Amino acid sequence: MGDRGRLVVPSAIRDRLDWRVGSRLVVLEHEDGIELISRDALLARVQADFGRGPSLVDELVADRRAEAERDLAG
Repeated sequence: MGDRGRLVVPSAIRDRLDWRVGSRLVVLEHEDGIELISRDALLARVQADFGRGPSLVDELVADRRAEAERDLAG
């Protein structure tokens, strides 16, 4: 770390990650350190995480259909 608190990411890593001047980066703080990730990579990670669980839309549609069937039966 430099005297002004700046970190230097080696050019080989920047090239591999396609980080250029102006790339938007996010610092995530963890218990044991930090993670530096591009904003686009973080967005992709969040979208993938939401895709792992049940679809909220499918659950809502199923609930509405069940409710409609109960209304027709009762």
